[in-house]
Amino acid sequence: MKHENKPIRWDVFIPCFVVIGGAALLGIVNNSWLASVTYTMFDWSLSTFGWLYQIVAMVTLLLAALLLFTKVGKIRFGGPEAKAKHSFGSWFAMTLTGGIATGLITYGVNEVLIYYGNIYGELDGYGITPLTQEAELFAMGRCFYNWTFIPYAMYALSGVLIAYMYFNRKKQLSVAASLTPIFGEKVTQGIWVVLVDVLSVLAIALGLASSLGAGLALIGSALVTWWTMYDWAIWIAYAPLMGIFFAIIAYGRTVRQFLIVNWILPASFGFVWFSVWGSTALEWQKSGSADIISAIQAGGATTGLWEFLKNVPLGMIIIPVIILALIAAFSTTADTMSTTIAALCTKGARHDEEPAIWQKIIWGVSIGVIACVMVAFGGGAQGVDGVKYLAACGGFVVLVVFIFQVAAAFKVFFFDPETKKDIVDSVDQIEA
Repeated sequence: MKHENKPIRWDVFIPCFVVIGGAALLGIVNNSWLASVTYTMFDWSLSTFGWLYQIVAMVTLLLAALLLFTKVGKIRFGGPEAKAKHSFGSWFAMTLTGGIATGLITYGVNEVLIYYGNIYGELDGYGITPLTQEAELFAMGRCFYNWTFIPYAMYALSGVLIAYMYFNRKKQLSVAASLTPIFGEKVTQGIWVVLVDVLSVLAIALGLASSLGAGLALIGSALVTWWTMYDWAIWIAYAPLMGIFFAIIAYGRTVRQFLIVNWILPASFGFVWFSVWGSTALEWQKSGSADIISAIQAGGATTGLWEFLKNVPLGMIIIPVIILALIAAFSTTADTMSTTIAALCTKGARHDEEPAIWQKIIWGVSIGVIACVMVAFGGGAQGVDGVKYLAACGGFVVLVVFIFQVAAAFKVFFFDPETKKDIVDSVDQIEA
């Protein structure tokens, strides 16, 4: 990709920078107030709208399945003759590392034992006794529910809509442009496009800061209730801008291929990951080989992994490798999202052009500062409480936008006569 010096969308850049940079500065100056505000929003949004998150998740899953298995899946981004820029292998690698890889590493062991030991009271509402076989089945099932087909359906749905509107309908590369099937061109003009894109940038920045923050807490722990709703908030916070990233690298691919690479394969990877790590952790906890539950209770939600790794053969070698993998995953995710945010703040951004480097640096540094501050000062459990609240704020900020994206996808793919013209048989081609 080439670098272009294009004009900045100051009406998007300035309010986003003021809020994100201000949050970073506020966290340094008065971190307790920042933690208090994010907690208040977290508690109110999830207690009031938790039911809505669940409905949106189920509808999104259904719609992704419809797109995959109906004739809409034949649509090729860019038209029947479009040539893809990446092989399937590299395409999937970018999707996986740019998605929730850090979350899988962080919670592949921890979350299973959090449920199994009822550390945050999740089992109380179900009448399940902790440390029983029923609790074991619940723990694995809930992790599959939280980390596989539903979250990636959210990412994929947003991405497939943005890719189609950009490559086939020739709309702008923006979140607002994906809503034109519902609101028409007015949503890409004036205050509306600014509002939608600002909300999307703020959501991904808060979500990314929380995700990186949780990972930093995990790394820190190795060197010295609302759980499912927290997950949904993270996925929804990420979805619109993650959709832009997925769309950018999907040129020349069909809707069906897009959903396989961005939904089915990553979700399947999540199943395998939690099956291997989670089930092994459960077995070691039951046999007494490792007391992961006590480690989490003593050190916070992210510390169980290190207790687990102490008992892995060659643990002294594997632990540094895990730390390096986390750092690499953080770097990839941060670079991906900083690039996407910078593109959204650039006029006339294109999928084959890199935004200004100075923009990427500004967004990356600001988000990193928020993550570090919330880990260091954001509440109990090594700061994980703080980043959890931050994530929920991000998800709530963009929830309405994502709901409109779901509605737009329904309309454009199943009720728009123009879309039928793009449902044609075509042959895969890769650029030389």
